[in-house]
Amino acid sequence: MLTDLRTALLDLFLRPELLIESDKLKPLSVAIKKLGYNPVPGSEHHQFYKPGPDGTEAGSLKIDILTGPVKRFEKHQVKVDERRARPRPSIGLHAHPAIEVLTLDEGLLEEKFNGNLSSGESWEGEVYLPHAFTFLMMKLFAFKDRFEDENKELGRYHALDMYTILATTTENEWEQALEFRDQYSKEKMTIEAGNLIHQYFSDCSQMGIVRLRESGYYRDDFIPNVSSRKYFDKVVQSWQGLNQQLWSIQRAVGADCSCQCTAGF
Repeated sequence: MLTDLRTALLDLFLRPELLIESDKLKPLSVAIKKLGYNPVPGSEHHQFYKPGPDGTEAGSLKIDILTGPVKRFEKHQVKVDERRARPRPSIGLHAHPAIEVLTLDEGLLEEKFNGNLSSGESWEGEVYLPHAFTFLMMKLFAFKDRFEDENKELGRYHALDMYTILATTTENEWEQALEFRDQYSKEKMTIEAGNLIHQYFSDCSQMGIVRLRESGYYRDDFIPNVSSRKYFDKVVQSWQGLNQQLWSIQRAVGADCSCQCTAGF
């Protein structure tokens, strides 16, 4: 069982239609300000932070507002480039386009919440979590950008995130991921994802696995039992072909090799 990981960062994905019809975003803009979040210098309008209890960075919370690929806004009034999508009319909120998130609104997992607001009023609602395939694409490209950056812990937490996502993927999610792989097999980002897996995760001497093992949360018991090992060997074999895709990390981490990599799924 993996250690409970907690993060001070919330990735908040906005469906493109919310930016296209920006009036729908006004309640979010008002809520961010009301809750005491401040814009991050240099990334105003799409990154916000709330200082910790003592008013410093320690214990602070951060929100990144993201959305799907740039091409989702073609033929609409949203002003968009690789850094941000700016709705028109402006409401003081932008979103950073995640160009690798091809399946932003596909295979979503609905989670319902209920409780009491700070006013004491009862409340219920739902949020939608991206599919495991979507999360993996995000984490893989984030690892590529940060595995040599000492200010970003050399991408260790991204490698660990990939492990965690894969370790908790259900068989149904796996089958959906294979469908996404086939559906988007000719997309540039899908092909690049396969190249990144081959470069960083296809062997336990490569940097993806090295960074995973360097993580402070890594343990020697990250290894499967016999039945789960056979299952993952089978599904990884089914993932061969065009680019091996993200999921072949399972075999790389659990493989027997000269560096005696003992991680697995």
